[in-house]
Amino acid sequence: MAAAFALFFKLIPLYVTVALGWVAGRYLEASGRHIAGIMLYVVTPSVVFSGVMAAPLSPEVILLPFLVFGISSVLGIVQLKLARRVLSDGSANIIPLCVGSGNTGYFGVPVALLLFGEEGLGLYIVCMLGTTLFENSVGFYLAVRGRYSIKDALWRVLKLPSVYAFLAAVFLNLAGVGIPDIFVPLFENLRGAYSILGMMIIGMSITSFRGLAGNVRFTALAFFGKFVIWPLVAIVFWWLDSAVLGIYEPAVHKAMFLISITPIAANTVVIATLLDTSPRQAAGTVLLTTLFALAFIPVMISLAF
Repeated sequence: MAAAFALFFKLIPLYVTVALGWVAGRYLEASGRHIAGIMLYVVTPSVVFSGVMAAPLSPEVILLPFLVFGISSVLGIVQLKLARRVLSDGSANIIPLCVGSGNTGYFGVPVALLLFGEEGLGLYIVCMLGTTLFENSVGFYLAVRGRYSIKDALWRVLKLPSVYAFLAAVFLNLAGVGIPDIFVPLFENLRGAYSILGMMIIGMSITSFRGLAGNVRFTALAFFGKFVIWPLVAIVFWWLDSAVLGIYEPAVHKAMFLISITPIAANTVVIATLLDTSPRQAAGTVLLTTLFALAFIPVMISLAF
């Protein structure tokens, strides 16, 4: 439990950053949508590139994003079917994004760095790309289903810079090429900006702290899928691979487990706002899961690790 309290205090700056984002949105009229564009096309690809460059790559590691992508897709589709039976206000299509992805980047990267160090962070980022692919392909398609075609969703994936950053980093890493020393500080600064700006987006999305839960059924479904189903799947995979398959090392199991317990992705709010599909509901639920994760993540990590 001492480890849980230690991690708890290390996470407090992330929540201060969310509060600063709320102040910026509330009193300075700052827009999270503008920052989201910079994050998507500049900062996120840089973090993915530097993380994969630092990771010890093998064929099994390279397949990790596709494994995580597959798990996220199955979870998202199953939860969508459940949500459509429970929700009737048009918000059901946001549930797959809430459940299948997670704040693996803005929230998870600094936590992974604290837990695993630079080398472990590289493995975590390789896994993280799987949720990024889901978020911008299957997750996006399910969110807009009935309004846009699957062609539009696939075109969105092709325009995703992080995919090309991942492929370039894999090629250079396997070729034995490293990041020149002169650029190392730049990538470190971009990683810091990634966490700070990403957490501020959550705060900017909250215009009022009243009625954060909104539709309680939506919030309950999101919490159940994100903090119960995803961690159970990660634990089953951890046990199956350790006891039977023997494909991955413990560092990979821990990285996937951390991904499974992160709060709902901040980008869920960005997509919900873009599509005008229950954006306040999404923002409130994202903030609630982020607050819940303040205690949930330290406890789960102390139990699992």
